[in-house]
Amino acid sequence: MQMGWRRFVTVAVMVVSFRAAAAVLDPVDFLALQSIRKGLEDMPGSDFFSSWDFTADPCAFTGVFCARDRVVTLALGDPRAGAPGLLGRLDPAIGLLNALAELSLLPGRVSGPIPDALADCFDLRFVALSKNLLSGAVPAGLGGLPRLRTLDLSYNLLSGPVPESLASAPVLSNLILCHNQLSGFLPPFPASSSLLRLDLKHNQLSGPLPPLPTSLQYLALCSNALAGRIDSVLPPLTRLNFLDLSSNVLEGPIPEAVFAFQLAALRLQRNAFSGPLAPPQEDVVIPVVDLSYNRLWGAVPPQLAAVGRLYLNNNRFTGEVPPRLVQGLSNGMQLLYLQHNFLTGIKIGPAAVALPAGASLCLQYNCMVPPFDTPCPLKAGSQRMRPLDQCPEWRA
Repeated sequence: MQMGWRRFVTVAVMVVSFRAAAAVLDPVDFLALQSIRKGLEDMPGSDFFSSWDFTADPCAFTGVFCARDRVVTLALGDPRAGAPGLLGRLDPAIGLLNALAELSLLPGRVSGPIPDALADCFDLRFVALSKNLLSGAVPAGLGGLPRLRTLDLSYNLLSGPVPESLASAPVLSNLILCHNQLSGFLPPFPASSSLLRLDLKHNQLSGPLPPLPTSLQYLALCSNALAGRIDSVLPPLTRLNFLDLSSNVLEGPIPEAVFAFQLAALRLQRNAFSGPLAPPQEDVVIPVVDLSYNRLWGAVPPQLAAVGRLYLNNNRFTGEVPPRLVQGLSNGMQLLYLQHNFLTGIKIGPAAVALPAGASLCLQYNCMVPPFDTPCPLKAGSQRMRPLDQCPEWRA
């Protein structure tokens, strides 16, 4: 009789414990996770969903983190480097997780649209859905999330415009939409914006650059079809430490102010910039400066002698190569490309005759015969100098 009572108590405790475990999660969040699971599956080799057994507590599932009875973090996919990702689609039921603060989707082959219902997750602070096959528009409602700080939808198939609401998102710090198929104009950003990183490279954006937030530290808009001048847009961005506007159709002069920025790289190549270069009187100390394939003319500024890797090739520079630039190759400059210009001479001194090992100097296809042979890139061609009819100053 006593053994039977003990067995009854044990069974009762197990039932109560199971019911308590099953009741850990809010019922709406429970149903939302079930719908999300039905829309996704593991790619071959992935076992991410092996722990998603809905007879147990979902807060113990891989990638699910709860606070009290609500899901606050959802990390979909195996975070190990090189692990296979997920297949399927994001179910709109994800919008029911209205306590969600962080959402990530590891690289895989998840396709279809980003659910508009995601904008119902008012507590979202971090959204990263990069390197999948997501398509359709960027939901405009994401710009209305009051706590969203990072939005990374890069490396997908998203199309349509960049929503204006994202430009005015109250606390957004990182907007990363690169490597998609976004088109249209870049929306204007209010002066109050707290944006630090704007990465929209490799899209199909067009039109002029609008005013940008002065808080920006990283700006990458390369490989679009942006046009117009930048001389009024860039100077206020004094906090920039990286700038890449290459491979657009931007024109006009390059503002003097950008050469004084504390940049890790200045990339303005393959545009239609014109006019002379006018850096400040101090030496430019940016490690990489690429202004190649533009329409810049005039003398090559000697203030660029402290740049680590300097690309001025395929422009319209004239006159002699400043001795300070050649001397720079002996003082730490690694690369100096001046090919395909209209330069007329270079003073040969000890620095030019004995370049350090590993330093690259290319003078090919100018209005002079290069005084010594140095390695040039293959795309520089095999002609050592320009035809005489293109070099009236040299000919005279």
